[in-house]
Amino acid sequence: MSGHSKWATIKHKKGALDAKRGKIFTRLIKEITVAAKAGGGDPDGNPRLRSAILAAKAENMPADNIKRAVQRGTGELEGVSYDEISFEGYGPGGVALIVDTLTDNRNRTVSEVRHAFSKNGGNLGESGSVRFMFSKKGVIGVSKSAADEDTLMGIVLEQGGEDLSDEGENWELLTDPGAYEKVLEAVKAAGIPTEYSEVTMVASTYTKLEGSTANQMIRLLDALEDLDDVQNVYSNFDMDAAQLEEAAK
Repeated sequence: MSGHSKWATIKHKKGALDAKRGKIFTRLIKEITVAAKAGGGDPDGNPRLRSAILAAKAENMPADNIKRAVQRGTGELEGVSYDEISFEGYGPGGVALIVDTLTDNRNRTVSEVRHAFSKNGGNLGESGSVRFMFSKKGVIGVSKSAADEDTLMGIVLEQGGEDLSDEGENWELLTDPGAYEKVLEAVKAAGIPTEYSEVTMVASTYTKLEGSTANQMIRLLDALEDLDDVQNVYSNFDMDAAQLEEAAK
């Protein structure tokens, strides 16, 4: 089965630019703060916080930044209070979308997300309208030049992973969220570098778009991900290889 949509590959290629703009750090700090507030500041007893800290470390966030974000969440330091709002809807060509946000101003966030959808050929749906099409999974991308299929499949089978798929330039390991850290550590212990790793929402099926419809969908995704309050955008969008290459530039 195919793990990520090709848009996820584009997001990872664009990640360095986002990091320069400070967007990745901002989003990770928000997630750490909210996770610590919801489940406490001990990552050993708070899986959401543990995952957020792992993601922050993967982006080379300084330890002091992580510590302060945790302390703001637990109330040891003063900080902004964020609400979690999740939107569901459809993009051009019927692509399913989930948009997770953390905000200190609900009205602003609702207005901005709604505007991004309507301006770029999408429409918001009711709660539950598309979420059933997605499952939470651990996803680990490894360049094909870094490891062979048999080696990675061995790790998947030994460490309780679910699947290994061919995603073009990368192999992609798919796991249950509970096995994600174990599989990731096994990959690292084998000396295999990863291109990306995260716990995310993976679609059960994908919608392939072409031409102007695909371009409009790309504009919608870009518009949503440019919003300061948006933490994650999940979709079942797929495209052909030529458009993938053009969109990744």
